[in-house]
Amino acid sequence: MDALITFVDGKDPLWRKDYEDFAGEPIMAKRFRDWGTLRYLLRGIQVHMPFIERVFLLVARESQVPDWADPAQLRVVLHREIIPQEYLPTFNSTMIEMFLHRTPGLGERFIYFNDDMFPVGDLTEEVFYPGGKPAMNFRKCLFRAGMFKKQARNSDILARKALGLRPGVIFVQPQHTCAPMLRSESETLFKRVEPEILQSLSRTRAPYNCNQYLFTDYLYYQGKALCRRLPNKHFSLAATSGDRVAAFLRKPSQKLVCINDVHLSEEKFRRYKGLILGAFKDKFPEKSRFER
Repeated sequence: MDALITFVDGKDPLWRKDYEDFAGEPIMAKRFRDWGTLRYLLRGIQVHMPFIERVFLLVARESQVPDWADPAQLRVVLHREIIPQEYLPTFNSTMIEMFLHRTPGLGERFIYFNDDMFPVGDLTEEVFYPGGKPAMNFRKCLFRAGMFKKQARNSDILARKALGLRPGVIFVQPQHTCAPMLRSESETLFKRVEPEILQSLSRTRAPYNCNQYLFTDYLYYQGKALCRRLPNKHFSLAATSGDRVAAFLRKPSQKLVCINDVHLSEEKFRRYKGLILGAFKDKFPEKSRFER
């Protein structure tokens, strides 16, 4: 089984120039800010997910790869290897998610991580694929206010269309955590609704985009994914403090954690970053095989 991580380092001057040249809008710090936690995601995978054989790191360009990463162990994949040239460069994670299944060498079963999601307790294959089926919680939703909800709704509608189902008033929104996926099913879905997927693409986020939920919804509506909650804790730094996140990391009550960035003052960002990195260093003091 493989893990696939999407990563962006907003400090990279080459990447920032790409953004300024093509996006035509100011950089949104909270979406592209690097907290320095990627190495702890990799350490968490090594310590708590020993069944993961290969880890792929998906980035925009070579300059995005941290200098501490070991290329012999961490399989770096560039956007241009999976996304058609006419859609590049892109700064939209939901667009990138439409092409994950094209990652060269990616196995049939893979777990997709955003770079703010971390294993912090011992996990097994059975947690993610009980009986061989991907598992995560699928919550039924009615309201779609906000861009993220609209994208979740779009994904639900398109997944249903791919299966010949009519859209419903209620749509499903999968759990916001790392996602167990099936490469072959993602490929099949893409072929079935490729024109609609391509029409939904944009280089920066837009309310008409789909997101990764397109692929997990497709599994769910076929009965090929189980509705079973993964052991995840979600923190938004808009509603909690760096101290609380650090305390959780030192004594986690769940085996996975997602730490969402938000608009923070520079002073608060630096303070929270120091607290969270300090807790990660205490939890994972040893280098992983992915580091030089």
